Amino acid sequence: MIKVGVTIIGAGVVGLAVARELGFCSEQVLILEKESAPGKGISSRNSEVVHAGIYYPEGSLKAALCVEGSDMLKEYCAKTGVPLKEIGKVIVATSRKEEHALEDLCRKGMENGARDLRILSGKELKEREPNVRGTCALFSPHTGIIDSHRLVRSLEIQCLAQGAAILCRTALTALEKTASGFTCTVRGPDGDHYSFTSRVVINAAGLDADEVASLAGIDVDAAGYRIYPVKGEYFRVSPAKQGLVSGLVYPVPERNLMGLGVHATKDLSGSLRLGPNALPAQSRSYDVDPSHAQAFFESARRMLPFLEPADLSPDMAGIRPKIQRPGEPAKDFVVRHETEHGLAGMINLIGIESPGLTSCLSLGRYVADMIREAGLVS
Repeated sequence: MIKVGVTIIGAGVVGLAVARELGFCSEQVLILEKESAPGKGISSRNSEVVHAGIYYPEGSLKAALCVEGSDMLKEYCAKTGVPLKEIGKVIVATSRKEEHALEDLCRKGMENGARDLRILSGKELKEREPNVRGTCALFSPHTGIIDSHRLVRSLEIQCLAQGAAILCRTALTALEKTASGFTCTVRGPDGDHYSFTSRVVINAAGLDADEVASLAGIDVDAAGYRIYPVKGEYFRVSPAKQGLVSGLVYPVPERNLMGLGVHATKDLSGSLRLGPNALPAQSRSYDVDPSHAQAFFESARRMLPFLEPADLSPDMAGIRPKIQRPGEPAKDFVVRHETEHGLAGMINLIGIESPGLTSCLSLGRYVADMIREAGLVS
């Protein structure tokens, strides 16, 4: 039976970032990806925003890895030529209640280490974003946007250059603990099943991370690993009005961070889109319901009074792997070496939603450090 050192389940930005950090490993690093190419899921279906670390509870992995990851990502992009631009973000208050919430948000962000945050008066907001309506705003100058597709490709190239192997159209179907590691059974592109052994298994499977954990024998409900997928749709703003916003424009976030609210984001081409909403995902469909345009319009027009219903057209959708039920408080990333479950050598990454893209490189380093400290590979 073929033996490898490390098997990573999932070739999104997080799985690839972990593999990149394992360049020190003298044994084979293998990445399994069930889709036809890396980065087809969560990694490429999002707002492509590089967050500053404002929203997350102090002391959480999300807060620490977002702040660290943002700096790492900017340095990486500067070295590799992956497009990234700091265009800044305003989080806009439209009522007195929201003004108080912004002050709390600013304080939380600064405690997390987000840099150079400040509250803009209504006049200052108007000077920065003349076409945005609000009583005041929290300004984050170091929030940016990135080309997530180019990032995936860059990480893939680096992993391959280090000797890692990526098997696409290959899905894990069974995982059994052994004395020396794990027996992994997969279904390949031709539909045939085969097995190999791996000393270490890293679960970076995104929306399927709870299923992978379950294959290892973990009770995902008892462990808090059950994923409750949330779909987010985006609508494109007509070209004639894309230039009316220069940066990212967000509302005050929703309660329990079910989502950050329908916000306006620019991409690197200068296009403007609204989204995402937050709907329990009944399937893996990425269709956008055109009838939701009216709700997007009504939500966004509080901040963007220049919008008309005819300005919006369906764009794309993504699905977030949340590990809390709708209405429950937001939960932190799960990054855990499963020794307590009798699975030494298995590391689970569960619930890696936003700010997962921003945190991908710091997550990769975090997991690699866990592997080094546990002496799992040489």
